Amino acid sequence: MSFSHLVKYLLLVAFLFELSGCGYKPSAKYARDIVGQKISTSIVISKEDPENSVLVKDSVDKAIIEIFHSSLVDRRHSDTHLSFKITNPTYRPVEYDNNGFVISYRATIKLLITRETKSIKKKYLTSGTYDFSVVPNAVLSDQERFNAIKYSAIKAISSFVAKVSAEGTRVQ
Repeated sequence: MSFSHLVKYLLLVAFLFELSGCGYKPSAKYARDIVGQKISTSIVISKEDPENSVLVKDSVDKAIIEIFHSSLVDRRHSDTHLSFKITNPTYRPVEYDNNGFVISYRATIKLLITRETKSIKKKYLTSGTYDFSVVPNAVLSDQERFNAIKYSAIKAISSFVAKVSAEGTRVQ
């Protein structure tokens, strides 16, 4: 084999190697392998705070579409059904001003998520936090509370996605 043939052969191998890629798959791909393409969702409405349940449901549906790149469908047509139950959010002071007034809170919510397929029923407990500032010695407004719940729910859902993605990597 001449030198020019060897160079051509090595360039062909390098080109084919480049085409094959490194094998990287985003975590959402692994999660999608576990939950499927068609997902249905439901949420257990809290009697004490029904508005929060609606916020979480909206956040969940948005996350399903954005993260899993899956379709939301009716339960009877779904590959996976996700049921969510939210705990009452907690607000803990995390920062005070010089006069001792709270100027920053951390909202925490926990989600109990049940993932059901035709053959499996599995539960996950996830939590999410969100830090936000307030005017010293002020009462939390509904808008601040709703935003805190929304953003902490998104973090809790991201935690769920990470757990499901980890399951997907073990299956591969």
